[in-house]
Amino acid sequence: MFELILSSIYLILPAYVANACPIIAAKLKLPFRKPIHKKIFGSHKSWRGFYAGYIGALIILFIQFLLQKHEIFTGYNLLNYEQINLFLYAFLFGIGAITGDLIKSFFKRRFNIKPGKSWFPFDQLDFIIGSLIFLLPFYIPSWQVIVTLVILTPLIHFLANILGYLLHLKKVWW
Repeated sequence: MFELILSSIYLILPAYVANACPIIAAKLKLPFRKPIHKKIFGSHKSWRGFYAGYIGALIILFIQFLLQKHEIFTGYNLLNYEQINLFLYAFLFGIGAITGDLIKSFFKRRFNIKPGKSWFPFDQLDFIIGSLIFLLPFYIPSWQVIVTLVILTPLIHFLANILGYLLHLKKVWW
């Protein structure tokens, strides 16, 4: 069971980081603040976050590649990081995560839920669902991995939000 949990988290780690990168990019005041589409997604969904998600996923995949190359933490690899195209998988994980978040934001706006307001469980699962859908043509995780991620991600997301709040990266703890 412990191996399944670690393998699942290790697989989806690029998406977790991609989901956090727009907040970090905003805090660092990186350029490209222009909204993707203000009316559809809201003014806070910007190209900066879109690109940051991709770059964050790419950095994590490169670290995973290096760890595998040096035979560190290899018992939990579900992907062969030395054989995959890191740029493609950064797109699948990173842009998949951001796209999942954008789709959720689209529906939040339609239901008149304000930006920053909690919308459980969609706020917690949107990015992994997006990543997993983008990943499907190239890699199909087992049902056990998917169930593990659906169960664990809301808890991990909650803890990450508290950490982001304590580090003054987020205005709200949820």
